[in-house]
Amino acid sequence: MGIDLDAYFGHAALPADYRSGFVALIGRPNAGKSTLLNRLLGQKIAIVSDKPQTTRTKIQGIYTDDTMQAVFFDTPGLHKSKHKLGDYMNKAAAVTFGDVDVICYLTDASQPFGGGEAHICQQLADSVKQGGPPLFLLLNKIDLLPEGAREPAALAELAAPFCSRLDFAQVLGVSAAEGQGVEQLLAALRESLPRGPRYYDEEQLTDQPEKQIMAEIIREKIFLATREEIPHAVAVIISQYQRRPNGMLYLEAQIFVERDSQKGIIIGKGGAMLRSIGQAARAEIEGLFDEQLYLELRVKVKKDWRDDAWLLKSLGYDPKKL
Repeated sequence: MGIDLDAYFGHAALPADYRSGFVALIGRPNAGKSTLLNRLLGQKIAIVSDKPQTTRTKIQGIYTDDTMQAVFFDTPGLHKSKHKLGDYMNKAAAVTFGDVDVICYLTDASQPFGGGEAHICQQLADSVKQGGPPLFLLLNKIDLLPEGAREPAALAELAAPFCSRLDFAQVLGVSAAEGQGVEQLLAALRESLPRGPRYYDEEQLTDQPEKQIMAEIIREKIFLATREEIPHAVAVIISQYQRRPNGMLYLEAQIFVERDSQKGIIIGKGGAMLRSIGQAARAEIEGLFDEQLYLELRVKVKKDWRDDAWLLKSLGYDPKKL
């Protein structure tokens, strides 16, 4: 005799045609993948910056409603690597091709088709030849286009260089920043994902550990505060995470940079920059986790850390775990 597990645990039974599956968000750096993920979930779980290559590893976000559960992977932007960290980022993006039910290829619609896009199309073409998942082309940032350029005919013209190289199941114009086209994307995913169960609780938005999210928030605040002065030579690791007797959470974060000059920029005159970064990060972490927080930031110089295999592994960038 079978047992109705949903009824046993007091959960509402799912519809017979409930859809679930895994969706990869891929594209060039700064295409808007993290912004789209945050928009889909209605809450920030991935850091966002106007600097390319902000995302360094696969970030899993979980969208759930009454008809579908879509598990999104926000992958690092595919790019020409210059160090071991870049190699890891490209591998983290590429390994998702065969492990998902749908691939959403985001491109910045305000920029012309170029060599970087042609390279990604070739990688995807190789995957499709091996029986890969259906492809969606998402023409992102349509809010940056003139009104006339957002019409279907104009968007079809922008999509033409992509469609001449790949067979897309869907071509959609979207604005991750403003939410345009997001409902159409969700509707298209409902049609494409297979029937299946909920893999995660309906209230869960991510599988990222709290410490990883906190470290990423600190890294984002460094990006925003230092702008062009500290491009990608910074990493953050939570070195202490302790609950104090008064209930306050004590957090110590180590910030790694590659040169003494970068350390000086992050600390700032009289420590002003570091205090500003700490205040912004603490406010966001407290709001996100509903915690009282004592945050201590320490800046360390580790020359060429992006090519240091041991440090990359300790930061969570371990290619063997992909």
